[in-house]
Amino acid sequence: MRSPSCHDRPVPHFDPRNIDAVLSGLNEHWSPRTVAVVNDYDVRVVKVQGELTRHSHPETDEFFLVLSGHLRIRMDDGEVTLRPGDTFVVPRGRAHQPCAETETALLLFEPSETVNTGDTPSSLTAPRTVA
Repeated sequence: MRSPSCHDRPVPHFDPRNIDAVLSGLNEHWSPRTVAVVNDYDVRVVKVQGELTRHSHPETDEFFLVLSGHLRIRMDDGEVTLRPGDTFVVPRGRAHQPCAETETALLLFEPSETVNTGDTPSSLTAPRTVA
């Protein structure tokens, strides 16, 4: 059995959350906000623009859903382009670099302890923040 950590605490909201309202309050790019917790997974929303640090997540897959804008995910074997409504899963351990030429809104689903820059800390590494 795992020992409790700061990531095990539930999101303190019992009312429905409006993703558009959370996104409208975001002023920083690449700084996800947790809007819900499902078991040990965070549901996060984030605004992105520019390039995130190339990284991987050795222990977990990473789920992307584009809410608005366009996202490119560069990988060693090519890149994937996502438009609103598109989903993509980057398999665990695969190096990738998300990029957005214009402001893009995403929904992410990943384990609560997952750091946005994975195994490559940088100035864009963001703490887990509950909206």
